[in-house]
Amino acid sequence: MTRTGLDRLTETKFAALRGLRLGLICNATSVDRELRHLADVLVAGELEVVRLFGPEHGIRGAAQDMISVDAVSHDARTGLPVVSLYGATEASLAPRPEQLADLDALVFDIQDIGSRYYTYVWTMALCMKAAQKAKLKFFVLDRPNPIGGLAMEGPSITPGFESFVGLHPVPIRHGLTAGELALWLSGERGISPELEILELREWQRGQLFEDTGLPWVPPSPNMPTLDTALVYPGQCLLEGTNLSEGRGTTRPFEIFGAPFIDPDALLERLATFALPGLRLRPLWFEPTFHKFARESCGGVMLHVTDRVAFQPVLTSLCILAAVRELWPEHFAWRTQAYEFVGDRLAIDLLFGSDRARIAIERDVSPERIVHGWRDDLGKFAVLRKPYLRYP
Repeated sequence: MTRTGLDRLTETKFAALRGLRLGLICNATSVDRELRHLADVLVAGELEVVRLFGPEHGIRGAAQDMISVDAVSHDARTGLPVVSLYGATEASLAPRPEQLADLDALVFDIQDIGSRYYTYVWTMALCMKAAQKAKLKFFVLDRPNPIGGLAMEGPSITPGFESFVGLHPVPIRHGLTAGELALWLSGERGISPELEILELREWQRGQLFEDTGLPWVPPSPNMPTLDTALVYPGQCLLEGTNLSEGRGTTRPFEIFGAPFIDPDALLERLATFALPGLRLRPLWFEPTFHKFARESCGGVMLHVTDRVAFQPVLTSLCILAAVRELWPEHFAWRTQAYEFVGDRLAIDLLFGSDRARIAIERDVSPERIVHGWRDDLGKFAVLRKPYLRYP
């Protein structure tokens, strides 16, 4: 069984953290192999935990996407004060100096899912920057990349398109653990607090989460399974459109659609792309909340049949192209503010530039769009190599 950074910390009787006043950046996934929460474990171990910091979705993972969480509260179980790092303003995304003044160290222990849009690693980056300024130690209790550490896919970020779904230039699917990304941020981006990674044991880059023997705890309300995480690097792009990405259903991101979609017509068009590692099923569904709540939507469900061959970003790029081609009078890009940004389209923030959107609007084939990302992926593969910690 894979041993996480938290498991290894427990095995050492918390040696690295003893004598330090601690702030914990954690959520519902911050558990050991026995499903004991980080805060509970450290308090029981008589360490000095001063406060908890909660990312998007809150300290217990209950809040929906892009819903602000109260700035300050108390954890019902431990009684510790909780500071929200996902409030109503962009300034709330990083801890304030006064919230760090009585600390010696920050400890980050959250399960990421290996996709650049997922905001937890950017909470980590902002906390690392704050720790550097406050001269605090920063510990990352590492966890597996649940969709594997080998495959990379998608474009990086062009300057000017940074946001909380991508603060630094990494591909959509980056193939790093949170600990490796922290090392990359330190080495390549100058975010250099006194950093210590408690590395995984018995995890290899080619493993998916199901190979680890660890219990799956949903990292957010709409990330219920590993199947969701596998399609998410592509299907999150639908947040930048007027298509339902399946929120409000039992299979978010695996299901998508809209009232104007004819499932059979879409399936026929998608079949022409010969997408690898995937079978598609037409369906109708009614979301219980979010886009098109209580409306009948035509759509498709993604069934991944080969997790190695499957290319989530290519798949969803083909979906966007097909829906726009078949229903141009109905399909639209999202124009509302997205992750605190109102002057650029959400789809551009997700892609990391406006190039992919413009190419889709000009009917450039998905294959050609993907080909244009290969140089960036090759360069990132070289940049990330010194920071890889697992075989």
